[in-house]
Amino acid sequence: MRTRLILITFLSLACGTSAIHAEYSDHRRKNLDSLENVVVKYTPDRIEKASEEEIKDLIGAYDNLMNGYLQINRERSILFARKQIALASRMGWLVKKSDAEKTIGKHYWGSEQYDSAMFYFNLALEDVDRIAEIASDPENSEGYSQETVDDSYSSLYGAIGNCLNMMDSIPRAMEYYRKAGEIFEKHGWKESNAILYYNMGETWREEKDFDQANECYDTSLKYALASGDSLQISAAMKGLGNLWLDRGKTRKAFKYLKEADSYYSLHDDQEFRARIETLDLIGQVLSQQKKQLRIFTLGALLLAIMALLLLAASRRAFIFRRQRDAADEVIDEAMAEKDNGIPATDNNSDKPLLTAREAEILRLIASGMTSPQMADKIFLSLATIKWYRKRLLEKFEASNTAELISKAKEKGLV
Repeated sequence: MRTRLILITFLSLACGTSAIHAEYSDHRRKNLDSLENVVVKYTPDRIEKASEEEIKDLIGAYDNLMNGYLQINRERSILFARKQIALASRMGWLVKKSDAEKTIGKHYWGSEQYDSAMFYFNLALEDVDRIAEIASDPENSEGYSQETVDDSYSSLYGAIGNCLNMMDSIPRAMEYYRKAGEIFEKHGWKESNAILYYNMGETWREEKDFDQANECYDTSLKYALASGDSLQISAAMKGLGNLWLDRGKTRKAFKYLKEADSYYSLHDDQEFRARIETLDLIGQVLSQQKKQLRIFTLGALLLAIMALLLLAASRRAFIFRRQRDAADEVIDEAMAEKDNGIPATDNNSDKPLLTAREAEILRLIASGMTSPQMADKIFLSLATIKWYRKRLLEKFEASNTAELISKAKEKGLV
């Protein structure tokens, strides 16, 4: 189930100054029973005979009861909302009627009855449209202000957006959220826009549309910074941290989450849940960083092993090619001597005729290198080195290496 979004309600609760209201001081905490005892005395006959001022006071009492029971008794809240709708309809008081319709819609939204919620939200929207028409009339007999209209529209747009969000109609939800945002921008309600865009960011993050989410969180942070609301600043940073965690960018995630926690740590008595959630996210970041470090270390080790294997393979291939070329060279030299009858010594001297390779190997022998050492140095096989040794012994008519070196020195070849 999608996380429920709670957008702030910008309509103030109506507060009368009537005798009824005097008997009720705080509809959110106490005196709901006593207030009910007052309104129950208003029978249909008494309401028929009541003055406009008494009706106004009674609707104010219904409003207080509707909101007083909002969080603690859904059925009674809806009961008094319906009473408010009936009385406000009779009097033509559209603001009170739309408020009650919107409240019923929120109750249905909260119980996941989204079609019923949309029915009441649309009823409220129709009433607000009528209020807007009256407000735009130059005579404006009802005295509605444009700000009242904008308050009502923004609150409804947020509620409808939430309902569409839960119905997985995300594009339509975003349309209504943006309509609310335009009104907030018009009046400079920066905190409201900070909350709105944070919720939009949460929606896009759940939809895995990280680019849209990032844009909304950034906008939320911009409005929060402009408003100076440190709580909303922290919420936006927490949202950004959560987003970058989802994207696997743990360094960015850690940066934003630490900044969010720096606020929550100063107010953990008020924002305990928010701090717990932020610390949990920081723990996830650190865990993911450890995992990434292990993967990076393992990857680096594998790359190093592969590089060594590749280097060894390259060296073996290089040696193989050199040995193959040397073998071809040996064969060519032997064939040339056999076919052309090349003499072993120069006709003008008693110096043996040496090929470039023979001369190279003779110098290495004279330097004291063993056959394996020479094979490693000039990348020839040990068998090829031994073949050249045999050839040199034959050309110098030497019986061993010592005699070979001695004769080579005598002839000035080493």
